[in-house]
Order: sequence, then C-alpha cells, then structure tokens
Amino acid sequence: MQDRYDVSYDEAYDFAIIGSGPSGSVLAHYLTEAGARCVMLEAGKGLDKQTYPSNELHANSQLMWNGGMDISKDAQLLFLRGKVLGGGSVVNQCLLDRFDALALNDWRAQSNVSWHTLTDFERHYDEVESHLALHHFSPDEHQTNAKLFMQGLDKCHMQWAPLRRGQSQCGFNHETGQANDCMQCLGGCVRDAKQSMPVTFLKKAQAQGLNVLTDFNVAQVIHGQHFVSIYGHQFGQVRSIRARHCILAAGAIGTTELLLKSGFLPALPALGQGFTCHPQRMNIGLFDEVVDAHKGRFQSVKSDDPSFRQQGFKLENVFAGPIAISMLKPGFGREHQDFMQQYRHMACIEVAVRDASTGQILLNNQGKLVIDKQLMQADLQRIQAGLNAVDRVFDAVKAKSVLKSPFTFGLHLMGGCVMGDSPYKSVVNSDFGIWKHKRLSIADSSIFPNAPGINPSLTIMAMAHKASENLLKQYPSTEIYNQQRESTRTLAAEAALVQKGSLNEPFLSEKPFNESLLNNERANG
Repeated sequence: MQDRYDVSYDEAYDFAIIGSGPSGSVLAHYLTEAGARCVMLEAGKGLDKQTYPSNELHANSQLMWNGGMDISKDAQLLFLRGKVLGGGSVVNQCLLDRFDALALNDWRAQSNVSWHTLTDFERHYDEVESHLALHHFSPDEHQTNAKLFMQGLDKCHMQWAPLRRGQSQCGFNHETGQANDCMQCLGGCVRDAKQSMPVTFLKKAQAQGLNVLTDFNVAQVIHGQHFVSIYGHQFGQVRSIRARHCILAAGAIGTTELLLKSGFLPALPALGQGFTCHPQRMNIGLFDEVVDAHKGRFQSVKSDDPSFRQQGFKLENVFAGPIAISMLKPGFGREHQDFMQQYRHMACIEVAVRDASTGQILLNNQGKLVIDKQLMQADLQRIQAGLNAVDRVFDAVKAKSVLKSPFTFGLHLMGGCVMGDSPYKSVVNSDFGIWKHKRLSIADSSIFPNAPGINPSLTIMAMAHKASENLLKQYPSTEIYNQQRESTRTLAAEAALVQKGSLNEPFLSEKPFNESLLNNERANG
C-alpha cells in the first residue's frame, strides 16, 4: 500500500464543504460572509440554464446518481438523488414548507434535542426565507390537472391548500398562453426562475470567495488533531484538500456512505441506522376530455386534510414527462402503446407517505453501497389509505379508469447519521458535530431523527443556518480572519512537519490513506 504522504496536499482552507445542495450552499454563504476561506467539493458537473439537459433521458443520466436508479436491497424502492452542482435543489420542484408541530415534536421525542421546536426553528426559517422568492399559487393559476384534483377533494369534503414554491418570474409562454409552462423544471430550470442553490445561496457564496470544485469525487475523509484531510479524484487526477473543519453535506446516502468508506463505523455504532424516506406512488386517471397535465403549473396543490396527516399520508397533483409516465405502466406492446397515446388525457395524483419504519445504509463485503430499506406493514397500510382516497377523488370527477402504478419511489432521503443525545444511538450531537470528532460536522438530511411527512428542503436550509452559527462560535471571526491570511502557510507547514515526523498527528483510522479505495472510486466514477 502506498504511504499516505506520497499524495501532495493541493490546498488548505478554513472549511471544506462536501456537497452543494441546500445544506452545503447555505452553509457556504454564511461562512464566506463571515470571512472564512471555504471550498466546496461536488461530485456532479457544474451546469447552468444554458447547459442543463433538454430531455428526460439525458436529465436522468447527467443529473442523478446512477442515472436515477439507486434501488433498495429488495428492489421494492427506487431512490432518486441529484448529482449536479446545486444537488437536489436542481432536480426537485422547490416546494418549500415549514415543518409543523407534529413533525418537530416527534423529532424531539426521539432525539432528546431541546431545540427541535417550532419556536426555535422560526428564526432560522425567517432568515433563509429572506433570501428566497416564495410564491403561493392563486386560484387563477391552476391548470386542468390541479382543477380536477381540487374539484374531487371538494366533492369528497377533503381539505386542500395551494403549494408554496420557490420561484421568481417564471415566465409566460405566448404559444400556450400559460405561465410556468415548463416540464424542464425537473431537469434544471432553464429560466433561472426556480430558487435552486445555483441562483440563490451558492451564487452569493461564490461572489464572497467560495472556491467550487465540481467533478470532485471524495473517496476518504480523515480526521486529525490539527486538520481534516480529504482525498478524492477530479478529472482522473488524485486530489487532496486540507481544512481546519469539514462539513459533510452530501445527503443521507452520500454522507453516510462516505463515513462508512472512511472507516468511522467502529467509533460511531449508529452510523447507517435510521434511514428513512417518503415513499411515493403516482396514480393516473384517464378522462374523455383533454387534460394536458404536462402544460402550465404541473404541481400547485396539496391535500391539507388533518385526517390524512394523522394517517401518515398526503396527496399532491403532479405529473411527469412521457418517459417517466411510460414507466408507471407495466408491460409493453399494443396495450402499452394505446395507454401512452392517451397522454394528453391523463390526470395524476400522487400519494406521499410519512415513513413508519427505518432502514439501514451499509457496505457489503466488497465495499459496495447497500440500501436495506423495506416497506413494512405500517408503511403499506398508509399507502393503501392514500390509494383509497385517490379512488374517491378520481371517482368524484368521473375518471374513466385509474392506473395505480405498482412502482414505489423513495424521495426526500433522510437519516443514516441521525442527531441525538447519545454517541451510541446517534452520529451527530445537538451542535451538528460528529461524536468524538471535533473537526467534523453534518447539517444535511442525514441527521433527521425520523421522517417528517413534509418536504424537507426548507428545513435543511434552516438547520444549515443554525449550524453555521455554531461553527462561527467554534471558530470566532477574528480567528477566521487570521486563518484566512495564514491558513495556507500554517496548514502547509503542519503537513510538512507531519511528513517529517516532527509533529505527532494521531489519525483515527488505522490505515489513514487507502490507495485501493481511492482507485476503486476512480474506476467507478
């Protein structure tokens, strides 16, 4: 095995942030605003409105990990996660809701973290929202798919509410006569209207001096007494970064997998535990009249019925492009073709479930990622309750037939590095620090104690703001300013002393630099 010091250290920073989604970008903004020298490492490509893929097929292959085909161990769940500068904020709908008391009370009951309350979160919600353009859809903005959904809910005496979306001047299509007429949204916004990270927090952080390294696949993180060493590869070349503090913001799967591959499991027995998601099923209703659910604001309404919340599910009007819709119907041939020819006559209602059971993220004997997440009886009961509600809604608006897709998508991935008050039952403490590793923090969805049943994006941003405050207390601004001037010289000197054996740098891994691991990561891309 190659000695770890044969790899040169390219650059040194105050903070290294792994991941560029809602957590990493918000952290980058507040830390650089305070004067810290920061680097962001992103495995995906740095695309923008000029270069986002123009169709579904390329969007999946270019913007998602494994082409959007991460599957559970039992192949019953398909997980979607972004791999592009901006992370999940580029490929999601930017629906931004605050958590309710039910979600945060359940968090506090499981984590024993005192600040998991609506009162404590309010200030952080207010702060991050002040940087975003937020839009509630009004009645005159709903397209036919949404109107059918609302009519069905009204006839069934079920409550609904408009969705709140992060968007600014989404535009008007003169050809169709509709605004927000853009199915491209899930493949990257070509108008820079969606409030994704590259046009909000990340853009501000870059203007404040953030160094962004895209196509950077991190293979290993090593926690030392004086600094954190990060090894990876970029454009086929081995790279290494050193920082006084490292923040993992690569999402539930990415953050957990990196810590597992870096050898932290012996010190963190809860690592990989508590993985959750929001299982979702899409249901297609066919109508005689043209619906054109792919035009206009294709997601603008949600159910808001208290009984649904108590039963652990919600309904939303959604839709997708023809490739995704075609995958919902099993089979092939003439029957499948006849189904797709009715694309313009389709309406869609999604059942989204609050996960009732947890899974585990782990590595197999070959060091490959395994997502052991099953839909247990309680989850299936919640799904069925939602499907029953969908039947009632579609029946109320006279759908000719309803396709209930058998495929379950796992969205809003959470857990694996849960926050709590015990190093034996959690990975992260109440200050976002990894137990026993003072120079490592996590502030992404991997720290969620359980599934909230509400879109997590805004809360991830709020927690990132709180985490930035904690880090700036740990490293006061005067120290950061001094480090900004001296960090490169100091860390380079410390690294040289370590190499010469003049400075005792007690790494926590028995094999701090694993060349075979790095080579495997390079081969797998």
